[in-house]
Amino acid sequence: MQSAKLPEALLDSLQGVTGFDRDAFVRVHESDMQITSVRMNPAKSEWSVVSGQWAAANGANTHLSPSTTHIPWCANGYYLSKRPFFTFDPLFHAGVYYVQEASSMFLEQALRQTTDLSQPLRVLDLCAAPGGKSTLLQSLINENSLLVSNEVIKSRAGILEENLTKWGSLNAVVTNNDPKDLAALQHFFDVIVVDAPCSGSGLFRRDPDAIQEWSEHNVQLCYQRQQRILADIYPALKPGGVLIYSTCSYSKEEDETIADWLIEEQDASGIRLNIDAAWGIVEAKSEKHNAYGYRFFPDKVKGEGFFLACFRKSADDVQARKPAKRSRLQKTSKAEDAIIRPWLKNDAAVQLWKQGDLIIAFPQVLEQELLMIADVAYIRKAGVLIGKIAGKELVPDHALAVSTIVSGEIVAISLKKEEALQYLRKEEVIIASPRKGWALIQYQQVNLGWVKLLGNRINNYYPSGWRILKSANN
Repeated sequence: MQSAKLPEALLDSLQGVTGFDRDAFVRVHESDMQITSVRMNPAKSEWSVVSGQWAAANGANTHLSPSTTHIPWCANGYYLSKRPFFTFDPLFHAGVYYVQEASSMFLEQALRQTTDLSQPLRVLDLCAAPGGKSTLLQSLINENSLLVSNEVIKSRAGILEENLTKWGSLNAVVTNNDPKDLAALQHFFDVIVVDAPCSGSGLFRRDPDAIQEWSEHNVQLCYQRQQRILADIYPALKPGGVLIYSTCSYSKEEDETIADWLIEEQDASGIRLNIDAAWGIVEAKSEKHNAYGYRFFPDKVKGEGFFLACFRKSADDVQARKPAKRSRLQKTSKAEDAIIRPWLKNDAAVQLWKQGDLIIAFPQVLEQELLMIADVAYIRKAGVLIGKIAGKELVPDHALAVSTIVSGEIVAISLKKEEALQYLRKEEVIIASPRKGWALIQYQQVNLGWVKLLGNRINNYYPSGWRILKSANN
């Protein structure tokens, strides 16, 4: 990848930033070094990266190997020795792992060190698309906790929904709302993560074209937008709750200055995290209130530019929102339950809900939370979409196939890699089976989706909008 010249105005503005080394910073941006990292899905991954079992499963074109190195601040994160073509790995499409920039995985430390993950938590990822931080959060919270992943831009909310569906999330809700809408959930969330829209200087190595869009004026515009977003959503955070703020910008205005603003205007208090000096992360302090922040320089860490800071909300007297008395969601009937339950694991502690003619499964223990969210927000996805009932039969949705609650008693057909890729392209796959009816397609014992067996042929029900459009030859 061809590097581009860094703006002199950016370099000059960083002269006073803690840990900034101009020469090293410029050199690393002029290099063609590419860093690729992935994070495994603990709900699906039974592969041992260190021993190379997953590498062996992927054949000769392996990208996880015994030499794969662990990302020290993320339990399930790994650096890859080279970047593969993820499109041609069926396990990627099955949600076994997520391709995520290593620095942003530091969110795990922020959550672990500021909250008790053994307790039920309500977590909001406010600016969530495409879903890297949301899938990380969902893997960290327990089964009695709730994740709300919101994206205000409709076109980006679609990819967020897709990625959380592939992840198999049962206790996650995807919303498509302005922060002001969610602020109606006063004192609802224990944790709010705001990975704020920013000027993007931390992504210059990965996206050199972004250099042309950077300007000091844009930094100021982003600073003002960040204030608006934080002010709009802050009422939804519980007293004593944790706000985790991050950007992919190096600029003080978008980082330390925002930290001081939060302390002054929102009566928040900063939280210091414990970091290992060997990680290379720079601990910084804001000028006015000494709020701690953590900055990632690509010449010091194996990752891209990133900044994160944590805050705790002070106590106040505003009452939390009460559950809605009526809801747009309705529970399924006993007859509908009887049709659906055989498709689910016996220990799936879920409540079934109807949203129009669609049926969703959501954790029983989170019923009130779901109703409260439905009262104020536009829900794109809640829990696992089971499908819809036609006559006395279920037409299963793809989300059920890749979920963690689908029954192990359903007929499953295992495909080799090339066959699995044909299936993912929605091409014809030859399956010799005397059975008829619905069946799961698997690769390496991981579900990819549904087919319907029709004796001498099959119908491929992989979602058309998700199909692989490329072949290995182009």
